[in-house]
Order: sequence, then C-alpha cells, then structure tokens
Amino acid sequence: MIRKEDALAYHSEGRKGKIEVINTKPCLTQRDLSLAYTPGVAEPCREIEKNPDLVYEYTAKGNLVAVVSNGTAVLGLGDIGPMAGKPVMEGKGVLFKRFADIDVFDIEIDSKDPEEIVRTVKLLEPTFGGINLEDIKAPECFYIEEKLMEIMDIPVFHDDQHGTAIISAAALLNALYLQGKKIEEVKVVFSGAGAAGIACATLYCELGVKKENLYLVDSKGLVYKGRKEGMNPYKERFANGDSPATLAEVMKDADVFAGVSVAGLVTKEMVKSMADKPIIMAMANPDPEIRYEDAIAVRSDLIMATGRSDYPNQVNNVLGFPFIFRGALDVHARKINMEMKKAAVHALAELARQDVPDSVIRAYGGKPFHFGPEYIIPKPFDPRVLTWEALAVAKAAVESGVARKKITDWDAYRDSLESRLGRTHEVSRILINKAKDIKKRIVLPEGEEIKVLRAAQILIDEEIVSPILLGNKEQILKMAKEHDLDISRAEIVEYASCQKIDAYVDELYRLRQRKGLTRNACRRLLTTDPNYFGVMMVRMGDADGMVSGVNHYYPEVIRPALQILEVQKDKKFIAGLYAMVLKKETIFFADTTVNIESTAEILANTAIMVADKVKKTFDIEPRIAMLSFSNFGSVRHPYAEKVAKATQMVKQMRPDLIIDGEMQVDLAFDTELRDRDYSFSDLKGRANVLIFPSLEAGNIAYKLMMRLGGAEAIGPILVGLEKSVHVLQRNCDVDTIVRMCAIAAVDA
Repeated sequence: MIRKEDALAYHSEGRKGKIEVINTKPCLTQRDLSLAYTPGVAEPCREIEKNPDLVYEYTAKGNLVAVVSNGTAVLGLGDIGPMAGKPVMEGKGVLFKRFADIDVFDIEIDSKDPEEIVRTVKLLEPTFGGINLEDIKAPECFYIEEKLMEIMDIPVFHDDQHGTAIISAAALLNALYLQGKKIEEVKVVFSGAGAAGIACATLYCELGVKKENLYLVDSKGLVYKGRKEGMNPYKERFANGDSPATLAEVMKDADVFAGVSVAGLVTKEMVKSMADKPIIMAMANPDPEIRYEDAIAVRSDLIMATGRSDYPNQVNNVLGFPFIFRGALDVHARKINMEMKKAAVHALAELARQDVPDSVIRAYGGKPFHFGPEYIIPKPFDPRVLTWEALAVAKAAVESGVARKKITDWDAYRDSLESRLGRTHEVSRILINKAKDIKKRIVLPEGEEIKVLRAAQILIDEEIVSPILLGNKEQILKMAKEHDLDISRAEIVEYASCQKIDAYVDELYRLRQRKGLTRNACRRLLTTDPNYFGVMMVRMGDADGMVSGVNHYYPEVIRPALQILEVQKDKKFIAGLYAMVLKKETIFFADTTVNIESTAEILANTAIMVADKVKKTFDIEPRIAMLSFSNFGSVRHPYAEKVAKATQMVKQMRPDLIIDGEMQVDLAFDTELRDRDYSFSDLKGRANVLIFPSLEAGNIAYKLMMRLGGAEAIGPILVGLEKSVHVLQRNCDVDTIVRMCAIAAVDA
C-alpha cells in the first residue's frame, strides 16, 4: 500500500522531482570545455549543416524522446492540467530510461487546441528522435497523432492508445492459443470507446478479428450503425448492428471481453453468459471492470488479464513503449507503423512461451511460473523484453521501408541491445559466444536440481555447451516434464550404476591409495557423491569441464577437484577469482575463495594465473595492482614487505605483465595521484586486476562491492587447475549456472 505521505516524500526529498540531466562527456579541464563548447563545437555544427543526417552522429537526437502532454486525461485523474500532470510525464521519462536506456525531456503544453498542439510539437522536430504523446483526451488525441504522423519525419506514438493495444493483443494471441480458439472466429466485446478502446479494436482487426464479430460498447451502450448520440468518426468505423443494446446483452456468447472503461461494469451473470473457455481482459485502472476473484468464482474455464500487478497477467504499458521506441530510434525510423506494432505483439507473445529466468522469478516473489493460463504475457521486469521486442520492431521498420538506417548484422544489433542492460550482460555475451564456438561437454553433478535442469534447457537451446546431467534418469525426466522442459538432447548419466565405474574406481584408488583411501572407500565416494564422479569424468576425458555447487557448500565441491586433478604444470597453487562488473568497467578480484594466508610465492603465482585468465577468457588486457596498506614502502611491516616481494617475483617471471605494488587500493585507481607522487610506477592507467594480500581481505572486499557498491559478481572462477572445474555460489540463479558453464567451456 502506497501512502500519500510516502509518495509526496519520494518526489520532494533531496533533488526535487525524479529526473536530472547529466553530461556524457568529461567536462573537467579547460580542454574539455573547449571541445564541449567554443571553439570545438563548431566542427560538428559545420558537418551537420552539410549533411543533416549527421545530427544522429554528433548529437543526442537519436536517443532522445519528448513525452508531450496537455494534462487533459492524466491516468485516473482526468483533466488536471499540464502542471499537475508533470509528475506523471517525469515518471514516464524514468521508465524510458530504466527499461530501454532512452533519454527523455517532458514537454507540458498549456493548450487544449489540437491545432496549437500540433503546431508546437512540429516545431520541436529538430530536437528529438521521437515523440511520445501522453494523457491527451479523446477524440482530440486521434487527430493530433494522425496529423503529426502525417507532417513529421520522426516517430509519433500515443501510448494511451497503442500501448494498451499492443500488450493486450499479445495476451489475446496467447490466450486464444491456450483456449484452442481461432482469432478469425471469435466474438469480441469492448467496454470503452476512447483512445485505448479504439486502438485495441483497430489492432485486433489487423491481427485477424473480423469487424462483424467485434462489438464496441461505451457509456451510451452499443455503438451501432445509425446511432447519433456520442458518436465520432473513430467510433463509426466499428459500428455494428442496427439497434441499441446493453453491455449485458452484447456479452452473451462472447469469446473475448476487453475492458478499457471503468470499474464494476461487468457482473458475474455477464461472465456466466459468455461462450465456453472465455477470455476476459478487464483493464480499467486501478480497479478492473470485474474483480478477478469474482470472475474466477463463476467460471473455472476462463483466462483473465487485468491492469493490476497483484493479479495474474498484468497488461502493463511499460512492456511496450520503451522497447518500441528503442527499436525505432536505433534505425532512425520516420514513423512507428502498423507493421512495427504487430511485430511488437508477436515478439511479446512468443517471449511469454519461453522459460522464465530466475532473475524474473525472484522479482515476483520467488515462486516459479511458466506459460499457461496465469502467465500469458511477459512480466515488466523481464530483461529479455528489450532484446526480443526492440529487435522485432527494428526489423519491421527496416523491412517496411521506414528506416533511414539499415541494419544487416542482426546478431550484432542484439548484442548492442544486451549491452544496454549493463556490463554483466556484455561480459556474459562475450563468454557465451566463445563457448558456442568450441562446443564442449560440461558435466553438472546436480542433475536432479530444477535450477540445473532449467540451465540445461538454455544451454541446449542456445547451443552453448553440451550438458551432462548426473542423477537418476527417471527422476530427472519426470522433473523436466513437470516443468515443461525438453532436455531430450542432454546426456543423463546414472553415476551409481555407470558402466565405467570400475575404471573410475581404479584411477581414484591409484591416486589416493597412499593418502588414506581404500578401494572400497573409493567406490563408495564415486557411487554416492556426484561431485567425485563428475570430477573423475573430467579427469578421464568423458567430460571437458564440471560446474557444481547449487546445493553444495564450497568445500564439498572443491575437495574432490583438489584430490583428483593436478595443478597446471607450470603452477604450484590454485586461486579463486571474481569478475566484479560495474556500470562502466569490469574489475577482477583475487584471491577471494581458496588461499587463507598467502605467501609471497602464492601471491605472485596468483597474479600470473589471474592475468592469463583475464586475457584469455575475457579478452581484457590485465593491469595488476598488488594491494596492501602501504604505498611502495611507506610502512615497514612484514605484511607489506610480503606484497612487495611478490610484485618483484612477478616482474622477474613475467616482465610482459603490467603490474606494480605494494599499494593502497585508492592508488590503484587514482592515476593523477600516482603519476604525481609515484611517477616511477610501472602501473599505467586504472588497475583492472586487484590481488589481495589475504583471503580475508579479498572475500570482504568483493562482498562489500556486491552489497554496497552495486557490482555484479561473476564467479567464483578457479584458476590453476589442469582441468576445468568451477564452483557455483550456493543457491545461485539459473543465469549464473549458464554463465559458469560458458566459463568452464572456455577454460577447457
């Protein structure tokens, strides 16, 4: 429950409102100022004068949308005026930025004259890449949008109309599929003939609903042919029948009800009168035309959607406008046409049929959900909506001829969309693309864990690696079926009765016979502990790598690896590494998981192993800072001297590496201070690899960065083993499992 005091405090505390303008280029020195303004700014001005399309290259126009309103139909508040509507327009800007990385200026126009609004918005065209019309009442909103689309050469989109239409249409397609009905045969009844109702009716007909099967009902009753009262040209398009009728009369035998009107209009009796397996989309906000509880109480065969987040199947416009504009802006579209809207509908409908990531499940209470009557449209916080919908819209713009910029490499465009989701997605994409190229077999000892099965589904579908699942085959297949997973292409190994068990026992006994294990003990370990069996598969060449730890503690996974696998021939130790992904950079922390008290030799080896890993796996040139509480001998203490000694050892063993220490952590990043006071330092630029003097320091540091610094952690990544074995964080999500399998494949 949101209290009035909370909402007012949210908007007023600190910097007033919800938005600010920030620089995207440095503006610290006199040279920066000269580049940003005079005289440097003259150069892009001259280029744009010669070629106006270069405005997209040298300015923010291509990522800038105007949210335009006159405040005549603000949410459920009505005609409250442009100033009172400004908080809503700022909020719209927040959603554009949060979901699609689009910048917004909100423009509130103090006029109710459609011609004046059209003229004002047209004059803004040089500034913006697109226009989002918002909260303008019907029927004026129809004329304003149509006229602006006609005279402007950038996308114009009235979200109150088309947002609801697109999201509800995606829900409709999936609901019809689940109910076994054909779109060209269903009877559709609308309650509400304003902006959203007309737009929904138009789009539904474009998707296949027949006009003769569509009935529009407003506050005066059925919109029928020959009706005089309360009519306009937009309603006339959908006039059906030749006599008055009430909503209750029209709803009889209807397959679909779409409500964009007011609360409480639909009764239980109306729901009972609908056809078998009805679909109800009661989208009035904040309260639907009929309460969800009332509808399902009288019909167990219905599928229902509302505009509320506390009921299944929320029709939320935020699933539409950010991503539609993202795709339109990226191809410099001249308009958002019907082909682009339909592409958005089909993308959303198809996405809802895919397996749902853990990140989305966690955002909605932690209870798993999948395609079915209570999940027919994606959730607003599903990050995949950006890549699915924006890409579909951009493609439709190119194919329909409204794009100025032609995209030919759609895989690269998808990658660019993922990079907008944050550095974690970009780093993950690099790892996954590498893994796809090398086709490795990765064993997953926890094959009976549902998270592992869901990860296996993604690994198979995306062809990242070939997963090998350990566990009871019957149980694994039963769980997969219960969760609508197809893992038929995954290899399943019942480790307790595997044909190779004798060979594995012999090899483990050979390795550990003088270290306390009898042959019987070896057999017991391999038939009862899947981690031992999985590591042995890697050792014997039956798998290329192993990933485990979803439901095991770290020592339970790392112990078999240390007992069965050797360290790399030129190394003496192993270490643990985390990639800490920040908004603008990725920094690598080591050792964070293995060596409790490191000697100088261990620190030196750790630095070398991590540097090689960073370059090979992540394609990043390592710049290493050996951390301490001392700067280059400023404190004489054995702890600091140990780090200094380790630094010198690395420089002797690997003179090719960029490394220095001992140094405090701030010096690793403050290049100006380092150049001023320690100009002799071999570390140039900001460090991106931090070697901590002890496990205690490294473990504390990476967890502080996660919890307080907002970093996302990829790891733990083991370095130094001859074979590829990696340990998951206990209770990690599906995305992490997939990412770690990619890392294991690249290592292998």
